[in-house]
Amino acid sequence: MKITTWAEEDRPREKLLLKGRHVLSNAELIAILLGSGNREESAVELAKKILMSVDNDLSQLAKLNVKQLRKFKGIGNAKAISICAAIELGRRRKDSHDASLQQKQISSSEAAFLIMESHFLDLNHEQFWILLLNRSNKIIDKKCISTGGVSGTVVDAKLIFKYALENLASGIIMFHNHPSGNLKPSQQDISLTKKLVEASKNLDINILDHLIISQHKYFSFKDDGVI
Repeated sequence: MKITTWAEEDRPREKLLLKGRHVLSNAELIAILLGSGNREESAVELAKKILMSVDNDLSQLAKLNVKQLRKFKGIGNAKAISICAAIELGRRRKDSHDASLQQKQISSSEAAFLIMESHFLDLNHEQFWILLLNRSNKIIDKKCISTGGVSGTVVDAKLIFKYALENLASGIIMFHNHPSGNLKPSQQDISLTKKLVEASKNLDINILDHLIISQHKYFSFKDDGVI
């Protein structure tokens, strides 16, 4: 049954106009982006199929690229790009919210996590970032040090301290993600962290913490007593 044959209050676009965007389901919101379905499915039914393929997890949906979305019947470049663009806008909105948090003092692992979480959303590979802080633990800058594969990334200690010295940083918080979802630090993670902590002592720069981030959760080396 085509959406145009539905009662007006049940059509996604009309429903949004009549009742507001908050009452729409995820499938209905995606259906608006799609605009139409295919010969066998309405836009809502197609949207539900896409969501079912990722277990109705919007975080997993955000990881699908244009090529993967095009595998669904009725999804061409234009529709796939619309979905990707909408997801990116959502991520950037969170980034703009995070920008307002950056003026605050970083006093806990949770505060550091909230600042950096959006940088690791939807990544299928590992990245290593640093947050540079002044003596008041306020943010000076943040920098991606390296990008790797699914199971690891190479970290150059010289680059970390180069950026810290150039920005006259007094403290560093390190971050990397585990795409697998496993927050347990590897032996390599532990060895690297301890190596950097020792090296920082000669430069009068404090390694304040190292966070492993995955799927809206994190592990803190400091909170766990590793450093």
